[in-house]
Parts: sequence; structure tokens; C-alpha cells
Amino acid sequence: MLIVGTLYVGLVMYSAAGLHSAVEAAARCYSVDSIQCGSPSAAQTYGAGRFYGVSTPTFSASLAACGHLVTASLSIDLNAGLARWTIPLSASSCFP
Repeated sequence: MLIVGTLYVGLVMYSAAGLHSAVEAAARCYSVDSIQCGSPSAAQTYGAGRFYGVSTPTFSASLAACGHLVTASLSIDLNAGLARWTIPLSASSCFP
């Protein structure tokens, strides 16, 4: 159980880091590159292509007071035999 728990913690941390990286890249692209990420749906697709991790996140992009805002969320299901957990992850980035 200790080894499996350690692997699960590593997967969650890897997914969280990948989610933050994808959101930051998508917000930057949405703000700077109007050819590739000129619309909210293009920025969402760009962010989804930059995500590396477990599960598939849901991205959203919009214009906000802070600039070009991109958010993403996902849930990771962990099943350890007798116990089951759902861990929600979310990230947001705003690039002027």
C-alpha cells in the first residue's frame, strides 16, 4: 500500500504541474499570438494540447479585467482497493 500510495501521489503532483503549465501557456498564447489562439476556443484547444498528465481537463478562456484569462479543472479518481478518492484539481492564469 505504501508503494501504491507513493505512485498515486506522484501521479497527482505530475498532473497538477502539467495543468498549471498548460494553463499558463494557453493564457500567454491567447494574449500574444492572435493567429494561433485568436479566439477562446482556439486557446482552449491550445491548452488541451499542452497538458500532460492523468485524465482530461476542461479548459475555458475569456477576457477579464486582468487580461486574457484561461482556467482548467479536472478530477482524478484514485482507487486503492478498499478506499476510493476523487481529487479535484484546478488552475487559472491571466496574461495581460
